[in-house]
Order: sequence, then C-alpha cells, then structure tokens
Amino acid sequence: MSFPDASRAGTGMRVHVIREHATESEIRDMLECLGDYIKLAVDVERGVLAGGGGYHADGEAALLEYGSRQDDIWGADWYPESRTVECVALINIRPRKGNLSMEVESPNLRERISAIVRRLLE
Repeated sequence: MSFPDASRAGTGMRVHVIREHATESEIRDMLECLGDYIKLAVDVERGVLAGGGGYHADGEAALLEYGSRQDDIWGADWYPESRTVECVALINIRPRKGNLSMEVESPNLRERISAIVRRLLE
C-alpha cells in the first residue's frame, strides 16, 4: 500500500506501508528520495512500518491513515548497505511517554523497532 508523500508532492515519490517483507521494487522506491537510507515510521504494536519520503512525519501520517495509533509509532532510519537501524527522529520526542530526546531512549523499545525493520526490510 502506498500513499502520496506530501513533502515531495508532484515528484511521484510515495510512502509505502509495509506489512509483509518489502519487495526490491518497494525498497528502491523508498530509497529514491534520500539515496542511501530510508526514513521510517514504525508501529511497534501492529508490527508494520511506513517508509520513504523526506520526513519521518510522512511515514507517521501514512500509518495514522492506515489506522495506527499515534502512541505506537516511532521514527527510525534504515541503512540497507550496512543493515543499520538508527532510532533517531523528531517524532520520537515524547515527554509524556518519558522519551525526552530524538533518540528512542528505551533499549527494549529500540530492539522492538529494530526487529520489525529487519523482519520487513532485510
């Protein structure tokens, strides 16, 4: 499932909601915006992610439209060459959830995010 990327309107770029292992075509499409990495929004309760676009908020908006709950969505980046997941994004600043920085501070939550990204993108 893909959604228009509001930050790149008119470019044909899309944000993809990935529920099952991503195809090579979906990964290439998600990489098109930034080249060597993909900005992601990950729903840790549903085990799905949205990727592509210029901002983590693009993926977050797609997941909200898909039916995810705001509290379950966290931002991350996927670097396919090194197979690295980084859990740093503006959407992660959530004082009411105890996360005061852009980085996901909980090691358990970082591991859940990483496991979902690896399952769907590796």
